[in-house]
Amino acid sequence: MKNYTTILREYNLKATPQRLAIIESVDRFGHINIDNLYEEVKNKFSSISLATIYKNINSMISNMLLLEVKVPNQKSVYEMVKEQHSHLICDSCGAIVDIKINTSNIEESISKDYNFIINKSDVVFSGNCEKCR
Repeated sequence: MKNYTTILREYNLKATPQRLAIIESVDRFGHINIDNLYEEVKNKFSSISLATIYKNINSMISNMLLLEVKVPNQKSVYEMVKEQHSHLICDSCGAIVDIKINTSNIEESISKDYNFIINKSDVVFSGNCEKCR
């Protein structure tokens, strides 16, 4: 079992009960949108506000513990920061799968052709998963 208190402290964040509930939920689900996260945390802390969830999520993003994944035509989802990866998103059921692809050649080509320095790239492929086809 992961020690979420230690993880939060490693990212210079105070281990409040609310943050512990947030990070545990994000880790358990892998990818979770703000509405589902709010419902999960609200089950443990009935008086917590959506504003408090957003404030804590933004702190965790700023401290590089969480990552916001922008999903086309849907609300963003949040995940724990891990090694560079991209996503497959099912248009029918909404399932999100982490995939590893090498984008270095594409990034290098764009940098050269457009004289542009790329700091980060987010690649999302959408379509239909095997279950939904």
